[in-house]
Amino acid sequence: MDEPEQPPSSSNDTEGNESSLVEQVQRLHQLTVYGRWCFVGCLWLTVAPVSLWSLRAEIALWQQYFTWVAVRYGLFYHPLSTLGLGLCIGMTAAILVWQSRNILLGLPQEEKQRLEKQVFHIRQQGPTHPLWKWIFH
Repeated sequence: MDEPEQPPSSSNDTEGNESSLVEQVQRLHQLTVYGRWCFVGCLWLTVAPVSLWSLRAEIALWQQYFTWVAVRYGLFYHPLSTLGLGLCIGMTAAILVWQSRNILLGLPQEEKQRLEKQVFHIRQQGPTHPLWKWIFH
């Protein structure tokens, strides 16, 4: 239906809103990057030591007689440790590729739109949103 008319805004006001939106989207993206790296750091601090601890006998064997066959069989017969190390390595590699793409090629348009939508959602919720103080300080 018909939307209520809003008073015309000046071009300076629009430019100010647009620049602040870009700045807020950049802050939200930066928080996303920090969050992903914190998640990977937590994986390496929790999952990796447990996985390596359960492989300690094989690691001792690898130090004495290192062959790729010994590594393959050691990982094959310890599937949970292999899964844990694979998760740590895979998440690290995925975030490195994601961040490298964003640095080299810039953010894709879909990602920018998603971040803008999230900023509008945070604006709508107001100071009760957990990210409010980080984005609108």
